[in-house]
Amino acid sequence: MDIPISISATSKVRIDRYLRAFVGVIVSVFLLWRIYNVVFVEQNFGADTWVRFGLSGLILGGMYALIAIGYTLVYGIMFMINFAHGEVMMLGAFGGYFTFEVLRLIPAPTSANPDLNFLNAHPFISVLLAFLVGIFISAMAGYYLEKIAYRPLRRAPRLILLITAIGASIFLQNLAMLLFGPQRKNVVNPDILDRGAGWIVSISGKDVLISYTGVFSLVLSALLMIGLYILVQRTKLGRAMRALAMDKNTASLMGVDVDDVVSKTFIISGSLAGAAGVMWSIHMGLVNHYIGFLPGIKAFTAAVMGGIGNIPGAMLGGMLLGIIESIGPAALGLDFQLKDVIAFSILVLVLIVRPSGILGEKLSEEKL
Repeated sequence: MDIPISISATSKVRIDRYLRAFVGVIVSVFLLWRIYNVVFVEQNFGADTWVRFGLSGLILGGMYALIAIGYTLVYGIMFMINFAHGEVMMLGAFGGYFTFEVLRLIPAPTSANPDLNFLNAHPFISVLLAFLVGIFISAMAGYYLEKIAYRPLRRAPRLILLITAIGASIFLQNLAMLLFGPQRKNVVNPDILDRGAGWIVSISGKDVLISYTGVFSLVLSALLMIGLYILVQRTKLGRAMRALAMDKNTASLMGVDVDDVVSKTFIISGSLAGAAGVMWSIHMGLVNHYIGFLPGIKAFTAAVMGGIGNIPGAMLGGMLLGIIESIGPAALGLDFQLKDVIAFSILVLVLIVRPSGILGEKLSEEKL
């Protein structure tokens, strides 16, 4: 007589955890073995090249982190993925680009240089104006996106909101293409932020350029992330945002204006995306209607890697993704065109080993 054997739910969870850990260990050992062979045995690149890759990764990572924070703020409060967030960043990039173009047309001659324009005569004011315009445009885009597209569907099933976000992304892409044209536009920076200029350091006897635009973008990204963390942890608005993330109904009963806080959250996330967009245009030098799509997807990947809904996790995920994308192809001995494949493969590995992300997903009991 056969006796049926049942496996308890706890045992299934334990087996699943062990299986994921085993797969993670196998893949990690293979990657480490491959990296060791490429870096220490084959030695295809010198120390100066690795430093260049690392600097590039940090700069990219800072921008990814800013965009990822926008995803995680909206997810934490509304439990939705705003897939139009990359296009909000793109609008900010265009705002910075057109600001520079207008300032280039304003003459500011001096006796020494009669052909001088405002952009180079007042570079600090010009950069500040570019960021203010880019941040304002992206903040307003985030605000009206929530008000028009998402607020009427707030109580709808999550799939409806997801489809709406994808539709908003396509709409903003095509709107930008119709308004600004499909061609790539070259961003002309002030002379003090010339993309070919910077500090020269010697690594293993070879010169390495630390660009002004890269250092500027990295430092500003760090300052904005610190400022956001202080705002969320130390201000009245931050407390209201955290209360909504825990339980909207209870927060509303305690006097929190849900609509107002959600709107301000979209404004803040849009502002960060706008700042990232202006940095992207200054550092990369090119803008078009499609530049926000891939950084937006990668920033979402970074948010999931770090732990969706977790602000420090979004910061960590963004920095890690930028470094992996820059160093990964060289460290694995692969073609640099595969950098996107490597970045998303790392995401899959993280989700296999730790589905909640590196620092853990922030979920309230209501969302669970």
